[in-house]
Amino acid sequence: MLKIDITRVCEFISKDKIYGKEKEALQMIKKLEDKSGEGKDFLGWMGLPSSITEEEIHEMESISHQLRNEIEILVVIGIGGSYLGAKAVIDALSNNFPWKEYKKGEPLVIFAGQNIGEDYLSELLHLLDDKEYGIVVISKSGTTTEPALAFRILKNHLENKTGISAAKKRIIAITDKSRGALKIMADNEGYKTYVIPDDIGGRFSVLTPVGLLPVAVAGFNIRELISGAREIQKSTTSAVPLLENPSALYALTRNELYNYGRKIEILANYNNKLISFSEWWKQLFGESEGKDGKGIFPASVNYTADLHSMGQYIQEGERHIFETIISVEKTNHNVVIPFDQDNLDQLNYIGGKNVDEVNKMAELGTMLAHVDGGVPNIRISIEKISENSIGQLIYFFEKACGISGYLLGVNPFNQPGVEAYKNNMFALLAKPGYEEATKKMRERL
Repeated sequence: MLKIDITRVCEFISKDKIYGKEKEALQMIKKLEDKSGEGKDFLGWMGLPSSITEEEIHEMESISHQLRNEIEILVVIGIGGSYLGAKAVIDALSNNFPWKEYKKGEPLVIFAGQNIGEDYLSELLHLLDDKEYGIVVISKSGTTTEPALAFRILKNHLENKTGISAAKKRIIAITDKSRGALKIMADNEGYKTYVIPDDIGGRFSVLTPVGLLPVAVAGFNIRELISGAREIQKSTTSAVPLLENPSALYALTRNELYNYGRKIEILANYNNKLISFSEWWKQLFGESEGKDGKGIFPASVNYTADLHSMGQYIQEGERHIFETIISVEKTNHNVVIPFDQDNLDQLNYIGGKNVDEVNKMAELGTMLAHVDGGVPNIRISIEKISENSIGQLIYFFEKACGISGYLLGVNPFNQPGVEAYKNNMFALLAKPGYEEATKKMRERL
C-alpha cells in the first residue's frame, strides 16, 4: 500500500503546525464530497474507481483484444490529459526497450497530436507505411488544433493504405457523448466510440476510456489499475484521520511548505519508467493550481541521472524548493554486480550486491544531503511498479490535487489561461472570425 513520510519536512516546519490544520484539510475533502466548492461540476473523477462497472471493463478488454490481434502499432492521438495519463501508465509498465518486442498481438502504443511537429509527423508516417496500425483519437470537441491536425493527416494515410471501409474499423473515437466535431464525424463514419464524461476534466481522465483503452491495448491489466485506485479512494475520505489519509497529509504538507516560502516542488524518482508519470503529474498540478497569481510550480527530475546536472542547483541554489520523492521498494528484475580481478574501476567494494541496493543508497544519501542543504523532502513509497501501485499513485495525486487547490484558495478544475496562446495562434494564422485580432497582431509585430 502507498505510504507517505514527512519526517524530513518536520526538520523545517514543526509537526504541530502541520497536524494542527487537520480539521481544515478534512473540510476541504468534505467540500469535494459535497460538491460545495468551486469547480463542483467537474468532480466526476472522485467516485470513478468504484463506479466503473464490470460491463464497462469487459467491453474495453474485448475491444482491446480484438485490436491487439489486428495491429502492430496503435497511434493514440490527443494532447494534455488526453495522452499524458495513458503514456504515464504505459511507460511505467512497459519494457524499457519496447521497440525490440512489438509485433501483431503485442502492439506498440505511440502518440501523436501532442505537438505540431512536421518532422515528427513525417517520420511517424514513414514508420506506419509498412505497418498494420489503428488509431484512437481523443478529443471532446474535435477542433483542438494539435490532435485535429494529426488526426486529419493520419486518417488520410490510413484510408489510403487500407481503403476507407477497412480504415473505419481501425479508428476509435473517445469524445463527447452528444456534440462536437469529432462526435459528428464518428457518427457519420461509423467509428466505434467511447464517451469522455462531462464532469471529468482531461487531467483527471486517466481512469476513463481515455486512459484505460490505450492501456488495455498495450496489454496491461486495467482491472488491477482500477483496483489500486479504489484502495486509495477508500483511504482518503473525510472520515479518515489525517495521519491515515495520505492525500490529505500530502496536500496539507505541500501547502505549508508553500506558505513557508517554498514555491517550487520537484518530483523526483529513481526509476526511469516513471519519467512520463512525472509529466502527467506536472500537468495535473500545474494546470490545477497555477492561477490567480498563486500556485506551487511543479518540476521534475530523474535520479540519479539528474544529480549530475540539476543536482548542483538543488543542493546549493536558491532555497525556494522542496522535493517529493517517489520511492519504489522492490524491482521486478535482479542484476548482480560482478567482481573484477583488476578492479581498475574500484567497484569491488560493491561486488556481489544487486544494482538496486546501490540505487537505494544513492536515494537515501541524496535525501540526507538535500535536507542538510536546506531542501525539505516528502517521501511517497510504493512496493513495486505494477498496475495496482500505479493506480494507487494516480488516485492519490488526483485527490491531493483537489484538496491542495482548495487549501490554496483557487478553483483546481478550470484552466482559463490555456486559451491565451490559442487566440494568438489563431490570429496569426488568420483563422476566420479572427480578422480584427489578426490585424492587431500584425501591427504589434
